[in-house]
Amino acid sequence: MKLTVLISSCGRRVELLEAFRSDARALGIDVRVLGSDVDIETSAAARRADKAFFVPKINAPEFLPQLLALCQSERIDLIIPTIDPGIMAFSESRDRFAAVGTNVVVSEHAVARIANNKLRTYEFLTNAGLPTPRTLTIEDARSDSTRCSFPLIAKPISGSGSVGIRQIQHAVELYDPALDQGYLVQEFIKGTEFTVNLYFDLAQGRLRCAIPHKRIEVRAGEVAKGVTMRHPKLEQLADELGAKLAGARGCICFQAIEDAAGAVHIIEINARFGGGFPLAHRAGARFTAWLMEETLGLPSTIGNDWRENVLMTRYDAAVFLND
Repeated sequence: MKLTVLISSCGRRVELLEAFRSDARALGIDVRVLGSDVDIETSAAARRADKAFFVPKINAPEFLPQLLALCQSERIDLIIPTIDPGIMAFSESRDRFAAVGTNVVVSEHAVARIANNKLRTYEFLTNAGLPTPRTLTIEDARSDSTRCSFPLIAKPISGSGSVGIRQIQHAVELYDPALDQGYLVQEFIKGTEFTVNLYFDLAQGRLRCAIPHKRIEVRAGEVAKGVTMRHPKLEQLADELGAKLAGARGCICFQAIEDAAGAVHIIEINARFGGGFPLAHRAGARFTAWLMEETLGLPSTIGNDWRENVLMTRYDAAVFLND
């Protein structure tokens, strides 16, 4: 039994690549894990992949034609998008990939639009009755700063990886020219940060697993130290989100904050594998195995029986080139 998986924009995703390999061995699958990136010479995951391919930037007009041709020539069964701009592009083109025999693990376009835009995320969560910090566009905050409760967090509306995020202490800071029309401001909630990794089955889009972990330490927006934990409020929130997020497929994660009073608030949704997925995988939430089982029609082992108190502490590892 053979399977070819492509990790798109593979970058540093060595742990994700190895999760597919280890789960394939356990399932008796002969897997090829390929990587694509704009910089395959210095991408660690590209160097660890069975084969790596240069592709243009996702917003380039030649990106999709080249990737479709690659899927045909390499007989790729699964594509795993890993960055937010790619989620939008792939969600719009799922049928084109399906026509060449490739399944893209991505949610429907409506879900991608919500996750890719923090203002739409806020509107979706508010309309769904799910708890989230109050959010305004930078223009609305400037027009009436009395609507704001300082301090605030300023974020790019379509940003990712904590790039461009800053704290606003006073109303005068709203007029910083660096905060252009692409920004919003969000109520600052002090508390404990969590990520909840979710798995929606590919056939029906049902939420099948929700595994929270506490974000003990974060670097560049990605968890560096974390621990899995059973958290009834977060797991209930995951169930409610899963019921409202029609069209979700595969791997999604959301970030939340628990305030001093014990209330939880969703602050972000990512319609892709989260950077902290290796912790979930180690704890028994084997999303990569489940994707391969569903793709190949194998008996499903999807479940929510993962281990709590699994602690991850990351370190930097080197991949040496031309050594």
